[in-house]
Amino acid sequence: MGPLSTIDRILLSLCALLAAFQILYGVEGSSPLATTSYTIGFGILMVASLLLVIMGFEVLANPLVVVISTIIPLSISLGLVAEYYPGYTTWYLALVLSGLTAVALTRFYAPGRAAAFVLIIVHGVSGLLIFCVPVLQSLTGAANPGFILVGIGGAFFGLGGILLSFLRAGRPILSQETILRVLPVLMLLTTAAFAAGLILA
Repeated sequence: MGPLSTIDRILLSLCALLAAFQILYGVEGSSPLATTSYTIGFGILMVASLLLVIMGFEVLANPLVVVISTIIPLSISLGLVAEYYPGYTTWYLALVLSGLTAVALTRFYAPGRAAAFVLIIVHGVSGLLIFCVPVLQSLTGAANPGFILVGIGGAFFGLGGILLSFLRAGRPILSQETILRVLPVLMLLTTAAFAAGLILA
């Protein structure tokens, strides 16, 4: 994988700063589980951004980094479910733990297409929830219209996850160079949209 450019480092550093800001700012009125889930998600997003700045794109090939990064969409989607659909929290928490376990097992013991397929499924489900919950809450008037930005952030994150998953599976949708060029932009847009949407909710 190619080296990071100066612009890449700036974008990823801004991403880390935004994630840190959201951790400190918090989400007013959220339940303890939702707050904890959001904090974990943004905390890992901050660490992932800093690791990319320090170690470059090569860190994306590390199986442990892939597993830990999967916690980002899982945690944020769990926070949304816990806050807006609390009756489904237990079921979704079980799904989150099962999905994370499946990603970890396939990443370390069945690398390749099987691992990529599981990763795509897990990212797809969590990303769909991150997109749909804010959109539905905003359109029905249950939340401030600005909350829809979280859904947009989920779309950006899902796109980045899918691009990387297909790249790891050896069936890239775009060239590796293009994916790595847009990844820092997607990460910054994702974090900005998440933070703004949660503040405006």
